[in-house]
Amino acid sequence: MEINALTAGIVPGGLASTSEVKVLICYILKTIEQPISASALCELLNYEGIANAFEISDNIDYLEANGHIKCIAGNDYVITESGKEIADTLKTTVPRSIREKACRATMKMLSRMRNADETDIAITREGDNTFITCSALENNAKIMSVKLLVSDESQAIAIKNNFINNPSEIYSKLIDLFTSSRS
Repeated sequence: MEINALTAGIVPGGLASTSEVKVLICYILKTIEQPISASALCELLNYEGIANAFEISDNIDYLEANGHIKCIAGNDYVITESGKEIADTLKTTVPRSIREKACRATMKMLSRMRNADETDIAITREGDNTFITCSALENNAKIMSVKLLVSDESQAIAIKNNFINNPSEIYSKLIDLFTSSRS
C-alpha cells in the first residue's frame, strides 16, 4: 500500500494509507452494529496508535459524503449497505491484527460509555476527608449506593474508574458478600 496518509501519532504497523483507514472505519461500524460518534472513533483509533486523528476525521467525512456511512442523532454514525460491502470485500487490505485491536478497543470503549450511563459517582471533601459515592443505576433509579472514605483524590479516581469498568460485577459481588453465610 502506498503511504499517503498523515502518520503523526501512529505506532509502527499502524495505518499509513487513506484507503486502509476508510476500510477500517467501515469494518468497525459493521462489526459493532451500533452508532458511534466520530469524535469517539477518532480519539480511540488515535489513542491506540492505529491511525492519525485528522486522517480518521477526513475519511469519516469522505465516507459520509459518498453514502458509505450515515450520521444519525447528532454526531453518531452507522454503516450503510454500501459501507458493509466495502468492509466485507476489502477487509483483508487492513492487517487482521489491526482490525482485531481496533474492534476490541471500540467494544471496550462502548461498554465503558454504557456503564458510565448506568452509574452515578461523586467525589466530595468533608473537612480533611475525601469520600467517593458510587451508585449503580437501573432505569435511572439507584439500585445500589456505597459511600467510602478514601485516602486521597487519586484513590477516589482509581475507585471511580474501576467502578465504571464493571458496576454490575461490583454489585453482584456485594450482594454475594452480604448474603453469604461465612463462619
